[in-house]
Amino acid sequence: MITRKLGARGPETSALGLGCMGMTASYGTPPARAEMVQLVRDAHQMGVTFFDTAEVYGPYANEDLLGEALEPIRDQVVLATKFGFKIDNAGRSVGTDSRPEHIRAVCEASLKRLRTDRLDLFYQHRVDPAVPIEEVAGTVADLITEGKVLHFGLSEAGAGTIKRAHAYCTVTALQSEYSLWTRQIEAEILPTLEERGIALVAFSPLGRGFLTGAIASADEIGAQDFRKSHPRFQPEAMAHNKALVDRIAEIGRDLNATPAQVVLAWVLAQKPWIVPIPGTTKRARLAENLAAVDLVLPEAVQKALTEATATLGVVGARYPKVLEDAAGL
Repeated sequence: MITRKLGARGPETSALGLGCMGMTASYGTPPARAEMVQLVRDAHQMGVTFFDTAEVYGPYANEDLLGEALEPIRDQVVLATKFGFKIDNAGRSVGTDSRPEHIRAVCEASLKRLRTDRLDLFYQHRVDPAVPIEEVAGTVADLITEGKVLHFGLSEAGAGTIKRAHAYCTVTALQSEYSLWTRQIEAEILPTLEERGIALVAFSPLGRGFLTGAIASADEIGAQDFRKSHPRFQPEAMAHNKALVDRIAEIGRDLNATPAQVVLAWVLAQKPWIVPIPGTTKRARLAENLAAVDLVLPEAVQKALTEATATLGVVGARYPKVLEDAAGL
């Protein structure tokens, strides 16, 4: 496994990390916990040293799972988690909460669930319009001084927020969605990160599975799967967006690579400081994804893929409006 540095000031990690959300949440009934503990350990054996979780994934169950899985190898991995959502007694996310006292409470609870004495990377999961970002950054800066947090991150933040936060407390990484069918951050966000030495941790680099060609129709998505309500996974949108999937598959055949490997290789090729974190619950898919680090796309292929999204277009918003409103997206 090749490695990359998380920005100018962050730790060195595997070039591909592992997004762990789907092991406990969002994609229907999660697999057995023991299987996922083993998968996390298998990922490390295959070279993954960067693992992504959050208190809201489950909620709480994901951090607890990673705590068990990574405890024996804690000093060999970089562990990222997040704060910033208000979670009610029923386990539902009910808006944002980045008040200083809440950040501290989440930090302490996450440390216990993850069975560790420090959080390598602590993201604000979503910007809280009720709390100035300087106050958030200041609170995390204090946690860094105390040794409970090593690095500060933001998730899905705009350029202005990134600049203000970074001026107050060094931002090591921004986590945002980035893939061949989600490229909105290229115009303003990526230059902002590059100017400041901030890494991009790209979540959903496989388009929540769609770009791999694994989902043939909306009927294959279960009722409890959060993609069921997403605009891009409605029948009409999927029918249109299939043209992009077909183009990716065509290019993959020419390179003797799977669509997933092509898509991940494209993300890796965009900047040396981008670390994608594809998620999976299957060992075979994990091995397939990790092989993407060895796939070098010729410039002509990179250009063809980039042009395909512009030419073919993408139908459907990333999230349903109700979720955007609830999460402050």
